[in-house]
Amino acid sequence: MTERLRRGALDGIRVLDFSHALAGPYCTLLLADYGAQVYKLESREGDMGRGWGPPFAGGMAHFFLGLNRGKQGISIDLKQPAGIDLCLRLIDRMDVLLENFRPGTMERLGFGYEAMRKRNPRLVYCSISGYGQQGPSRDEAAMDLVVQSSSGLMSITGTAEGESVRCGYGVTDVTAGLFSVIGIMLALRARESSGEGQYVDVSMLDSMISTMSSNYMSYLGSGKVPGPMGTAFPTVVPYRTFQTRDRAVSIAIGSEKLWTAFCRAIERPDLAQHPDYESNPRRIANRGVLEPMLAGIFHERPAAEWIERLRAEGIPCSLVRNFEEVASDPQCVVREMFPMVDHPATGPHRVTGTPVKLSATPGSPTTAAPLLGEHTRAALRELVGLDDAAFDDLAARRAVFETRQL
Repeated sequence: MTERLRRGALDGIRVLDFSHALAGPYCTLLLADYGAQVYKLESREGDMGRGWGPPFAGGMAHFFLGLNRGKQGISIDLKQPAGIDLCLRLIDRMDVLLENFRPGTMERLGFGYEAMRKRNPRLVYCSISGYGQQGPSRDEAAMDLVVQSSSGLMSITGTAEGESVRCGYGVTDVTAGLFSVIGIMLALRARESSGEGQYVDVSMLDSMISTMSSNYMSYLGSGKVPGPMGTAFPTVVPYRTFQTRDRAVSIAIGSEKLWTAFCRAIERPDLAQHPDYESNPRRIANRGVLEPMLAGIFHERPAAEWIERLRAEGIPCSLVRNFEEVASDPQCVVREMFPMVDHPATGPHRVTGTPVKLSATPGSPTTAAPLLGEHTRAALRELVGLDDAAFDDLAARRAVFETRQL
C-alpha cells in the first residue's frame, strides 16, 4: 500500500469548520476520520458543546471529546478586524467551509458564500440549517427536538396509545451531518471536472423527510395519516419487540419464507397456513389478534432461549440491548467501533469508531479533540505564514487565543 493511500481517502482536503453543537461537528468528525485536515474555528468562549455534560473529563464534556477528535483547534476573535482578516486568509487556503449558524449569520459576519466564492472560486461552502436558506420557515430557530416534531417524525414515534416520544438520539442533527458529508463529496467530485466549488445547502427538515421516504410514500399512496405504533411497523407483521419471561426481544419477519420458519421456531406450525395469517397483507389486517397471541407465546420462555430458537431458523432477531452490552460486544470489538484515543488533559478514553470500512484508505480516529485554541499558533504559521512575533502581538490584543498542551 502506498504512503498516500495510508493517509486516508480525503488526504489533502482542508476544511474550515465554523460549526458548533452536533450537526456540523458530526459532519467534520467523519471528514477528519477519513483523512481531511479539519480546522475547528472557535471563539474564546468555545463551542457550546464543550459544556454539554456531565460527564466531563479535563474540563471538557465527553460529548465534545467524541465529536471533535482528529481536528485542529483554532481560536480567533471575529469581532476584531485583525481576526476577520486572519479568517479570510484562512478561507483562501481551504477546500471546504462548513457552518451551521442561522441563515444570514455568515453574511453579517462578512463570510457569506458569494463573497467567499469571489476570493476562493474552488471553495465548497456547506451550510447546515434547520429549514434551509429560503422559504417561510427560513429564520425559525431549530434544535433536534423541534425538527423531530416539525418533520413528522414524532407523530409516528411513540406508543400505540398516542403518546409522542422523542427519538433517543439527536437524529435530525446526525442525519443533517450525514447529508452534509454527501453534499460535500458531491461538490468536490464536481469540482474535479469544473475546477469550481459550489454552495451546499442542507436542512435538517429536508434531511428527515428524505430519510422517512418509505413512511411518506405510504402516506402519499394511501392518503392515510400514520400514527405511533410503538415498536411495530405499518407494512410488515410481525415486525416489533415482544417481552419474554425476562426481557424484550425484537423480531423481523419480512417474507413468507421467514413466516413459515418463524412458526416452526415458536412451535405453532398451524399458523403458517392459517387463512388469517398466510400472507403479510392478511397478517396486517389481523394484527390485532395475531400480535397479542404472539405476545403470550413469547412470555412463556426467557429471551436467551427464544434467541437460540429463532436464530436456528434464520429469523432476524436480537435482544433489546443497552449501551453497556453493545460496547462490550465481541462483534463491535472486531469492527473496532469503540477505539481508544489519548488526550493531554483527560488521558486515554474510548470514542466511537468509523462506520465505513475502506480496504485501501481506511478511516480511523487520529488525534483527540483539541483544547480550546490548541493549534492556533501552529495552524496560522503553516497556512498564512504568521510568525511568532506577529502571533504574540495579536494574542496580546486578544484577536487570537491559544491553550498550550498540558
